[in-house]
Amino acid sequence: MTLPDLLKPLHIGPYRIDVPLALAPMAGVTDRPFRQLCRSLGAGHVVSEMVASETRLWNTSKSRFRMDHAGEPGPITVQIVGYDPDMLADAARQNVERGAQIIDINMGCPAKKVCNRLAGSALMQDEPLVAAILKAVVAAVDVPVTLKTRTGWDRDHRNGVTIAKIAEDAGIAMLSVHGRTRADKYMGDAEYETIAAIKQAVGIPVLANGDIDSPEKALRVFEQTGCDGIMIGRGAHGRPWLFDEIQHYLRTRERLSSPDMASRRDIILDHLASMHAFYGPDLGLRFARKHLGWYAEQLPDGRALSRQFNALAETDQQVRLVSEYFSNRVQDQRPDAAA
Repeated sequence: MTLPDLLKPLHIGPYRIDVPLALAPMAGVTDRPFRQLCRSLGAGHVVSEMVASETRLWNTSKSRFRMDHAGEPGPITVQIVGYDPDMLADAARQNVERGAQIIDINMGCPAKKVCNRLAGSALMQDEPLVAAILKAVVAAVDVPVTLKTRTGWDRDHRNGVTIAKIAEDAGIAMLSVHGRTRADKYMGDAEYETIAAIKQAVGIPVLANGDIDSPEKALRVFEQTGCDGIMIGRGAHGRPWLFDEIQHYLRTRERLSSPDMASRRDIILDHLASMHAFYGPDLGLRFARKHLGWYAEQLPDGRALSRQFNALAETDQQVRLVSEYFSNRVQDQRPDAAA
């Protein structure tokens, strides 16, 4: 029996994305090292951490790291967040001048510090302002502009379809939709009915996002929404190989074995090295603790490993501890270990 081809190439303006599996933009997570790692493990499209539209804030170390795309393969996608059409248009222009090939607008973040300024998903309350922002940004740049939204402001105001139509009319090239309202934040289960309705309502590509944490769930979301691709956020925490697992399952309907201990060791050590090199010893130490905590959730005695790791004050100590942790476990997995 021939399996339906769910992994059709995705087109964002002139750019062809061969694998329609995207890494969601997540503040403090999807930095350059993690984006590159996920690309190497099956993600076809990645988006930067959100960058403030207020360009006066760009002279901070946080913004400089977020805007660093050196050595990344294209298309380079930069997400911007804000509430003022002119400021967002200017931010889009300046990011394009710095090398952005796609601009993504954040109307999906539910964080209070974003929504309190009527930015992120809070914008979905004001449909005329949404239209003004999208038209201003599309007119400001000659690269594709995409949009990330939620299904609505709250459960009584699921206006995702209306926002999607506004976006298509404004010239937005692709939509990514998280299956919760702003009021839901990350509570409860994602719902996909609104994403399916959005897909039916517009002709531009639509990515489904929310609670996709397994190959089987990815298949169900494709089937339930009819979407053109999926976007994975928290499901990739500590499991960047999820993209490869989903690719394999969608093509074969067979589960790909999870990485063995030797493979996990190599992935984690490579990730540590890239974070240490990117951020330097101080910040690199801190970002490594966050990611190691997620990796450790999938490992035997992971809590103990995480506690030891968090107590270390040097990057070389972090590398040594991880190497030592895996040394016996890799030995135990060898075919001759049980002989």
